[in-house]
Amino acid sequence: MAQVDLDGRALEYEFVPGGAPAGPAHAEPVLVFLHEGLGSLALWKDFPRNVAAASGCSALVYSRYGYGASAPLLAPREPSFMHQEALSVLPRLLDRLEIHDPILFGHSDGASIALIHAASAGRAVRGLILMAPHVMVEDICIRSIAAAKETYESSQLGRRLARYHADPDAAFWGWCNIWLDPRFRAWSIESEVAHVRCPILAIQGFDDEYGTMRQVDRIAELCSDVELMKLEACGHSPHRDQPDAVVAAAARQIARLTAS
Repeated sequence: MAQVDLDGRALEYEFVPGGAPAGPAHAEPVLVFLHEGLGSLALWKDFPRNVAAASGCSALVYSRYGYGASAPLLAPREPSFMHQEALSVLPRLLDRLEIHDPILFGHSDGASIALIHAASAGRAVRGLILMAPHVMVEDICIRSIAAAKETYESSQLGRRLARYHADPDAAFWGWCNIWLDPRFRAWSIESEVAHVRCPILAIQGFDDEYGTMRQVDRIAELCSDVELMKLEACGHSPHRDQPDAVVAAAARQIARLTAS
């Protein structure tokens, strides 16, 4: 994997070729994959490559600070951590890699970061593809993260996460602790989401243990150009539970965005 230096701190990344030559600048919009709260570049596995192949667009996949082989966090996360990612780190990364007018493809926390960036960064975004986004904190999410905390403390989950993170303990607790912080219960980006102007495809599973359909329904209420995809037999990771359906829907949305 390649690394890019932002102010002395490394982020691991990979360009996945689509229909255009691989590299930091292309005629077609680049897909930028933003991983979940316990995700990383490696944990996406073949999914970005499959979307790139189906859509003809190249893709950037990277691990945020504290994940994968990227530099560790400098301090515990604060409730504003997704805003920091969306409005500071992501813009600098896109500028460094010469990516303009991207399609942001986010999962869970990554989907929320995509929404914040599109709403408030003041930069061109061609469109958003969101899987299991969070726009507010729901009780079901807090219960599931509390259960994940118990599982991590009593099982080999950390050993499994070590396949995807240089420091699995830091990755897990960095995610778990901020979501369970009482200050985070009031977190909401609904007022910002109302300012998103690009087209959105929002995908949610009926069996998502971290959020209900209220999340994507709220996006549709707040924004004017939203397609909802609600999947049966699907939990918090639509790209793993229903990969064929998600790749097909993403390819259709990307075709629409590139045609316009």
